[in-house]
Amino acid sequence: MFGNKNVFRWISILISFVIVSLILWNTYTFFQNFKEEERSKMKIWAKAFEDVNNNDDLDAVISELSLEVLQSNNSTPMIIVNNKGEYDLQNITRVKPTDSVIVHKLIAQYKEENNPIEAKFKGEVLQTIYYGNSTLINKLKYYPLALLLILLLFGSVVYFFYTSTKNAEQNKLWAGMAKETAHQIGTPLSSLIGWLEILKTESVPAETIQEMEKDIFRLQTITERFSKIGSVPKLDRKNIVFETRQTFQYLQSRTSKLISFQFECEEKEIYAHINTQLYSWTIENLIKNAIDAMRGKGTLSLSIYQLEDAVHVQVKDTGKGIAKNQFSKIFEPGFTSKKRGWGLGLSLSKRIIEDYHQGKIKVLQSEIDKGTIMQITLQTVV
Repeated sequence: MFGNKNVFRWISILISFVIVSLILWNTYTFFQNFKEEERSKMKIWAKAFEDVNNNDDLDAVISELSLEVLQSNNSTPMIIVNNKGEYDLQNITRVKPTDSVIVHKLIAQYKEENNPIEAKFKGEVLQTIYYGNSTLINKLKYYPLALLLILLLFGSVVYFFYTSTKNAEQNKLWAGMAKETAHQIGTPLSSLIGWLEILKTESVPAETIQEMEKDIFRLQTITERFSKIGSVPKLDRKNIVFETRQTFQYLQSRTSKLISFQFECEEKEIYAHINTQLYSWTIENLIKNAIDAMRGKGTLSLSIYQLEDAVHVQVKDTGKGIAKNQFSKIFEPGFTSKKRGWGLGLSLSKRIIEDYHQGKIKVLQSEIDKGTIMQITLQTVV
């Protein structure tokens, strides 16, 4: 099915290319034919010019006809230069005959556009006619470019529509898969909660039960995260310090002791409108990426501070760092520097923070082999 769609798409592109090529070729041929026809008219005009200037040898009827021919040409710009070097301007209003510099520039221009025509009498060249392209030819000359521009704009619209539709289909597919995953996790999760209640009645250490409860709560949080994909999440007024610390401490207790965790924050509550599950997901992604960047050994610092009406959450590591030209690329879907993974973590984090929370996430600072600082910025509320 998908193969047939690709074949049909490429056939459509090929047919469109052939049609555009034929249109451009026909336009070019028409332009050349029209230009040749105008040259033929100019030759007739030159003959009429000879007739009028040498009417002693011709009868009055022919001279009258020649005058009509001369008067009929009011569109082709021309400069007539006699054998004495004197010139006369026809159908040129923007240049004064006394401005010889501009006149000679026009003569050079007209020589490039069309070969000059000589008016002779008894074998002697009396005048040379330098003529340029008429207004109509100049308009036709730019017609292919205008056509290409229109086709380019049309192609851009089609491409934008196609990519938007494709992205919408992909988003719908991913959202459906995420919701189905949440549904599938829900069944064994309910069973685990039941087994945990049974264990509480047995002689199992309280600390073990507490840790298991934390893991089950984490599974419930993950299930809620997946169930929210594809829908607009509800934002509540929450204490950023508390919510961040919760995720930080959970990951700290389940990470190698070779990683030194540091949490820095003023002793005060900072409130913002967030969705707890999605915000926690973002912090988790940043911390896990930092741990991966340090290859399981180093110092991870998370700091929170308020500046005017914004709260900044920074995750700093001592890992391998990020090249400056990749600062924006790391948020693109599919981009990853790891051997494993789909490269969706930071892409999801960007969408969560910027699309759902109207905040900002970025690489604040990074140096190769020295570390990286990632920063989240959210608006605070009273």
